[in-house]
Amino acid sequence: MSEQLQELGAYIEAKRPDCVLSWEIAHGELNVDVTLANITGLVEFLKGDATCRFSTLIDITAVDYPGRAKRFDVVYHFLSMYQNHRIRLRVAAREKDMVPSLVDVHPSANWFEREIFDMFGILFSGHPDLRRILTDYGFRGHPLRKDFPTTGYTEVRYDEAQKRVVYEPVKLVQEYRQFDFMSPWEGAEYILPGDDKAEAK
Repeated sequence: MSEQLQELGAYIEAKRPDCVLSWEIAHGELNVDVTLANITGLVEFLKGDATCRFSTLIDITAVDYPGRAKRFDVVYHFLSMYQNHRIRLRVAAREKDMVPSLVDVHPSANWFEREIFDMFGILFSGHPDLRRILTDYGFRGHPLRKDFPTTGYTEVRYDEAQKRVVYEPVKLVQEYRQFDFMSPWEGAEYILPGDDKAEAK
């Protein structure tokens, strides 16, 4: 299988050098880094080429790396049922970059791209209906970004007196505690039995 994937990776790179930045085989799958501007062209090629025939879009997701200039990786998973191969495409994007939508090539990309927009704030150019899909219309922020607070900004609850759902700013019942991630023994201010023997050596 890895020999076939090696051949496939070399074939894709040779046919579409304008799209492929690099490729590798990891965990039994072919991983290809793709230029942002050419992702649609490569996906069309992978779908239509007789050697590839990656006709099934399995998933699109994203990964947040806040320390990088190109903060996000948009990751696409495809399956070729004809060749029994899987491929993973990865596109690096800055926070304000517009990622070309794949809806015209794979209509199933519609809700995947909406979910990525909702959770990460990544914009897809050419998407027919780019709006939130998992959170409410008035929701602030994008919950899967690494800098999004774990408590969120607002809480939602049903108010019995008003007989409706109300949105309120998050109020924590206690101040955030600072954790230093030391074990209880490392932070102890007393000497445990046997510690004096270790220092004597």
